[in-house]
Amino acid sequence: MVIWSSKPLWMMVAAMQTEIQANNISGCPMVQKGCKSDYMTEMTHTILIPAWVDGTLTPVEKLDAHLRGLRHKAVSIFVMNSGRILIQQRAFHKYHTPGLWANTCCTHPAWNEAAETCAARRLNDELGITNLDCIHRAKLEYRADVGGNMIEHEVVDVFVADAPDDMNITPNPDEVHDVRWITPAALQQELSQSPDLFTPWLHIYMAEHFDKIIVSK
Repeated sequence: MVIWSSKPLWMMVAAMQTEIQANNISGCPMVQKGCKSDYMTEMTHTILIPAWVDGTLTPVEKLDAHLRGLRHKAVSIFVMNSGRILIQQRAFHKYHTPGLWANTCCTHPAWNEAAETCAARRLNDELGITNLDCIHRAKLEYRADVGGNMIEHEVVDVFVADAPDDMNITPNPDEVHDVRWITPAALQQELSQSPDLFTPWLHIYMAEHFDKIIVSK
């Protein structure tokens, strides 16, 4: 399901929170329809991620961590095949950077969840991809404005996985609008020519950490 609005994202989030509180969640039309998107999940359920509060790693609600700009753990995966990268277009109802293109999978581990476990879980959740060997490539840190008065300040475990030619990809529409394969050179060109179509973190990965992530064989 695609949600379009001319309102700023922070207004949409605030309005949804107000509606859910007023209707005790069940009054929300998207909940009545059984929508289980990441957007709605974060509006109706508590998702705790590992974030640093005053220097101490603490379970913090994910949206709150973004609104406060807290430094937190994250996981990012690049699935490769014959030198190409699988990239995804984020669903248009995601609460930040909706509709923008990113690397294969970008996510946050749950509290007390290992990065490797998270990588495998989210590849399956978002893209229906299973049975890949995710190789830890780097631990990176970045801070970026993602709009809606939100900041991603992530300490990221980056994984790379080689995909077979016949790998099945089944995007979850609650998470992913589209996917495509692209060579690193073509991606660099698109990032330069159409920067607003891509997430801030993909710009950072490709501009500052390309050699750490994409290793030529």
